Amino acid sequence: MIRTRVRPSLARIGRWALVLAVALAALIGVQHVSRGTSVRHVQGVGADGTPVAPGEPQFPLSVAMLTGAVLLPARQVEVALNGDGTFARLWDDLRSARQSITLQLYFGQDGRVADTLRQVLAERAAAGVKVFLLYDAFGFQGMPSDHQGALRAAGVVVVPFRPLRLSTLHMAQNRSHVRGIVVDGRIGWTGGFSIDDRWLGDGRTNGSWRETNVRFEGPAVRQLQAAFAAAWAEATGTLFSGRATVGDGDGDSVLAGLLYATPTMGSTAAERFFAMTIAGARRTLYITNSYFAPDDNFVGLLADSARRGVDVRVLTGGPRTDVRTVRVAGRAQYEPLLEAGVRIYEWQPTTLHAKTFVADGVWATIGSINFDNRSLTLNDESTLMVLDEKIGQQMNAVFLDDLNHAEEIALVRFRQRPWVQRILERAASVIQRLL
Repeated sequence: MIRTRVRPSLARIGRWALVLAVALAALIGVQHVSRGTSVRHVQGVGADGTPVAPGEPQFPLSVAMLTGAVLLPARQVEVALNGDGTFARLWDDLRSARQSITLQLYFGQDGRVADTLRQVLAERAAAGVKVFLLYDAFGFQGMPSDHQGALRAAGVVVVPFRPLRLSTLHMAQNRSHVRGIVVDGRIGWTGGFSIDDRWLGDGRTNGSWRETNVRFEGPAVRQLQAAFAAAWAEATGTLFSGRATVGDGDGDSVLAGLLYATPTMGSTAAERFFAMTIAGARRTLYITNSYFAPDDNFVGLLADSARRGVDVRVLTGGPRTDVRTVRVAGRAQYEPLLEAGVRIYEWQPTTLHAKTFVADGVWATIGSINFDNRSLTLNDESTLMVLDEKIGQQMNAVFLDDLNHAEEIALVRFRQRPWVQRILERAASVIQRLL
């Protein structure tokens, strides 16, 4: 009698223990993928507590201390707009390779862009150039396997980053969103471009995506190469090393650094970079970001910047965005921003995909970092940071020209939106950290 009572009790305890363990594991997993930014305020260590501004001589050192990316004299920085301003130049650079090409790419689909890339890389590999392609296993699911087969047959080393397997499910949410191409350790490319025909064109007509990329030379190229080496070592177990030098700038006043941001405990380099830029702006802060869904802490930082008199403007995706849930979640944050004086615009002609900042007309960034939780805390990302008045003014001009093709959101009218839309916004905002 005693045994028959004990055994069912032990079985029930075992079942409940298993259920509890599974629930706890699920809770920990949800907490991990949904954590928001830990940065709420930015304060200077000086007597008045004012954060350092881009125009101050101490700013480059502050950038290095807070992000780990050193700003060094750049040989050349060229802003490349849309497919028309990107691909012809990129193909020429790749064809000029004599020693090595490394590519780290997030997204790929079959089409003209993929065909051209395959032809160029195969031709360079056949000519004896060492070509290494690291692609994100999630983002490249739409690329036919025969593309990879043709590249491997030509001598290109093709490796997936974090393949989707049962044994690696704990990393499934941590993708490499990086776009990084290095030619001969001399020329670097980053931005938001991908290997897909929707990036072809002028960014305004025929469904062409609006994009901003950047081509650069100088020490920042080595930083981009180092980012590739870190990801390649994870994917293959092989760590690339070289005999690179740092001081190959020609003394120009352009300071540039490549920020390679990766997930970590606590605040990430991407969060610290965004926060210091917002808090450091004194006159203007122009943000172009395709997926603008900031959490409450960043809403507070942007609102504080506007309240202290900074001209804060945000250009984000409009009705033709490709990820509508993110747009709906972002709109849940419009009211507090508009009330604080932030001006918000939505791109109208096509899909907006650019990710840029420009503060005070001197501090600019072009890269892959979206203004959402996924980019800031979960993904590997890259962005080129540039401290230069000429580039800053160019980025200002690009931003203001883009506003001619955007619709400004007026607070009074926005408050009159239907209650159904409000419910959808609130629902989307609940899951925005998972988007």
